[in-house]
Amino acid sequence: MPNPDETIRFSVSLPKPLLDELDRRVVRKGYASRSELVRDLIRERIVEETWERGDEEVAGVLTIVYDHHQRELTQQILDIQHRQYVHVVASTHVHMDHHNCLETIIIRGMPAEIEHLSLEIAGLRGVRFAELTRASRVQN
Repeated sequence: MPNPDETIRFSVSLPKPLLDELDRRVVRKGYASRSELVRDLIRERIVEETWERGDEEVAGVLTIVYDHHQRELTQQILDIQHRQYVHVVASTHVHMDHHNCLETIIIRGMPAEIEHLSLEIAGLRGVRFAELTRASRVQN
């Protein structure tokens, strides 16, 4: 029976300019080797494809910055989070200054549902920044 943790070596042929770019990224991003960077690129693509397929549960982190003086905005954000279909696992709330709050919302559910929740919150009046970080299960 094959060991799923076994590392297999294989070679890849690249044009010199592409290899040079790969090496620049290894250095710039602090990777120990080309292999580490390539593994991360493959994992990122797997996550992207999982979200694109939309057929399995995924996770995401919605980061928002908003004006906490905006009338009823906090309640609107909470109301959206309490709707069914998307499971809010946890959230954090930080007061950045007198007007701005930073919130992270960890969400689990189907990709389309998470995207919908994210867009709905991002579109609220008083939300100044919103970004969804996508994640999914990735083997090794």
